[in-house]
Amino acid sequence: MRPADRLFQIILMLRNGRVITARALAEALEVSERTIYRDIADLIGSGAPIDGEAGVGYRLRRGYQVPPLMFTGDELEALVIGAKLVQSYADPALGKAAAQAMARIEAVLPRALEERIAGSEMRFCAPALMQPEPQREPMTLLRLGMEKGQKVQVRYRREDGEVSERTLWPLGLVFWGHCWTLGAWCELRQGFRTFRVDRIEAVELGEERFDDRYGHLWGKYLAEARGDC
Repeated sequence: MRPADRLFQIILMLRNGRVITARALAEALEVSERTIYRDIADLIGSGAPIDGEAGVGYRLRRGYQVPPLMFTGDELEALVIGAKLVQSYADPALGKAAAQAMARIEAVLPRALEERIAGSEMRFCAPALMQPEPQREPMTLLRLGMEKGQKVQVRYRREDGEVSERTLWPLGLVFWGHCWTLGAWCELRQGFRTFRVDRIEAVELGEERFDDRYGHLWGKYLAEARGDC
């Protein structure tokens, strides 16, 4: 990793405001603690508002603006692959957002990286063979329900063909490669349940709300799914 890239990574790691030790930074970046001390001194010398000291840890004061992004070739390929997967396996609205995000990135790339990303877009494909677009459409409102904390009313068809109307608290979505599932609190069953998105025949966003701003319900769902409770 180039020194300039390492300095940028240190800034990114310190952005959340938590104190991070030199040892933790050194292990994450695979360099010595002495190198981290030198890098921190260089960053402070260049005006980065970093508080802390050797043996205690460092943090970046809130409000600091990270310099404009620059990507490596591998990072760009990761973004291209991620965007293609989102376009092929997420809902249409999110797929469109991924394409727009890549267009924004391409607009500010230097020529050499612009050619790299164009080559990556030709070489990597993600055919939506397992999840046709109509089966992914419910995700748009499910995501909105999760974001806004709004309940959703769904018509759900089980594997045996039985159809039921349910009011759900959408908590999280999980992609299994062949399908998406929704983790939710089901008012009908009064418990956490898992629903395949491709079996949701209709979904409406309700006016009633639920509170999972800090992810405590999602955490309980995951714990129950793992058998931790």
